[in-house]
Amino acid sequence: MMKNYLWNMFANIKNGQLAKRSFIYQTRKKICESFLRILWDEGFILGYKIDSENNNRIKIFLKYKNEKPVINSIKLISKPGRRIYYSMKQIWKIDSSKSFIIFSTNKGLKSIIDCKKLKIGGEPYIVIN
Repeated sequence: MMKNYLWNMFANIKNGQLAKRSFIYQTRKKICESFLRILWDEGFILGYKIDSENNNRIKIFLKYKNEKPVINSIKLISKPGRRIYYSMKQIWKIDSSKSFIIFSTNKGLKSIIDCKKLKIGGEPYIVIN
């Protein structure tokens, strides 16, 4: 069930950017907030905040560069029907300059760069190009 909110949020971000929206609304969930924190830290979104009128909604501010969305594509790697896990060795083989991957690890959600620093493996959720 938790995954559905994520897939939903990524679809909303994609569609929002295709429609050239400056922001979108999303149901507020802890897991979504953890992802947004990483997206914000890495400069993929302008920011997010909890909606002042409705505490269960997050307002996500989308980011564009030269009128093009900063996030070209969000691809889901590990799907509910087909789970994938990467060991630390496998993560080191990935070129982190080409693709940005967010992993679910035993230490919470981490970017590929953090996984390499912390020397941990995990389940890759999404790739952002």
